[in-house]
Amino acid sequence: MSRLRFCANVSWMYAELPHVTRRIDAAAAAGFKAVEAAWPYDTDPEEVRRAGDDAGVRVVLINTPPGDLKAGDLGLGAVPGREAEFRSGLQLALKYATALDCKRIHLMAGRIPVGADRANVASEMESTFVQNLKYAADVLIKEGVTGLIEPINTRITDPRYFLDSPHHAAAIIEKVGKPNIKLQMDVFHWQIMDGNLTQNLKKYFPLIGHIQVAQVPERNEPDSAGEVNYRYLFSLLEKMGYAEYIGCEYKPLRSTNEGLGWLRDYWTASK
Repeated sequence: MSRLRFCANVSWMYAELPHVTRRIDAAAAAGFKAVEAAWPYDTDPEEVRRAGDDAGVRVVLINTPPGDLKAGDLGLGAVPGREAEFRSGLQLALKYATALDCKRIHLMAGRIPVGADRANVASEMESTFVQNLKYAADVLIKEGVTGLIEPINTRITDPRYFLDSPHHAAAIIEKVGKPNIKLQMDVFHWQIMDGNLTQNLKKYFPLIGHIQVAQVPERNEPDSAGEVNYRYLFSLLEKMGYAEYIGCEYKPLRSTNEGLGWLRDYWTASK
């Protein structure tokens, strides 16, 4: 069985610290060897790289820029008419990924327009997303980078997010047909939208390039009270030979370090 590797999501964890570089330091001090960060773009990439190098921590995942958050954007990959902005954001993400030696970029799909009916815009948005992903795949493969797409649940987190189920994501990956476009499995979102985690994990395992974890429904530590039996899921992933990182993308109930008992126990048991 393979020993699972975990990375701290420094956009969610260590929120008590004001700067990404300090959060990287804190993650390293807690025992993490890797981190992921949603949007590190307010910090110079060389500063982030130095923080990682000094702490002995790798940055293993970043997201493409979201667009204009104040205007309601949350990614541009599937938004018709904004292909140029998507490509510009992709170049910025690749600049950071190259500087950080980061080999995973989450290519965010984006939201359905306000007031639009999902059924009426789905075809055009999917076509836009497929074409943008094909373009991204060709750009990223030159740098040895994998692009990831992540379904986000529309029941609790974001009612307007375009990509909302593992089944939809897998169908899009098939249409794109590029080996470096993979599936980002966030257990929190998958459980809310579809459940059936064991069978979905087995079915889509060959497509998965990154996993993230949080308890359902409050999105706290994996060992907090909730629906998902993470002890079972981690054992299943070990047996399946999962070798990529698992991102800790959750809201700590107290301080981040106080809530890391579940991970310390795993590390101890895995020695």
